[in-house]
Amino acid sequence: MPLYKTITVNPATKVLIWKIEESFEELSDGISLTMHCRNRVDGMSSDIHRRGFMSVRHLLKEQGYTDHDLFYDEKGKPHLKDGMKISITHSFIFSAIVLSSSEVGIDIEKQRPKILRIAHKFTPIEEYRTLANEDAIMRKLTIVWGAKESLYKSFAEKGVSFLQNIYVEDFLFEDGSTTADVSFEGKIEKYHVWFLEFEGFTCTYALILN
Repeated sequence: MPLYKTITVNPATKVLIWKIEESFEELSDGISLTMHCRNRVDGMSSDIHRRGFMSVRHLLKEQGYTDHDLFYDEKGKPHLKDGMKISITHSFIFSAIVLSSSEVGIDIEKQRPKILRIAHKFTPIEEYRTLANEDAIMRKLTIVWGAKESLYKSFAEKGVSFLQNIYVEDFLFEDGSTTADVSFEGKIEKYHVWFLEFEGFTCTYALILN
């Protein structure tokens, strides 16, 4: 079972990353799904999406949870029945969860040049033109996008704009972290954001600053 990485952020927050190498049948072995989730996975046409969905259940199992402990609210945000906060992501061959006693969000993105074409939709691209080359710009934009995805998942309010409402403080690659905030309809939340890169992917996760 390829548990790829475990990160203990603090005593109450943990990140688990899975590298999806098994078949859907192998990932299904020993996993019990709720009827709702069984219908969801049966309705997926993409094999990698089905495998990603099941790999998340193995990550839950690593922490002593089952699919029956997980539920989603009306906004589509996941929750655990014991009150622990959770966020979920999967992209191609990787999936991840973050668990915490505080509000959290997580995202994994494949590093792809196409992000250069859509950057203006989620961040002021001028901020990154001083970087040495397009590869560095792509990497930095992927971190910013992932950070904003993580914050969006945690904040969980419809209407939040990546460009207008979520701000990520500038950072150096070697920092490994930054801060960010979401400001929407008079509500402001501040977060600590961490990032790591591996095998052409970027993982970001955000923890609310109380």
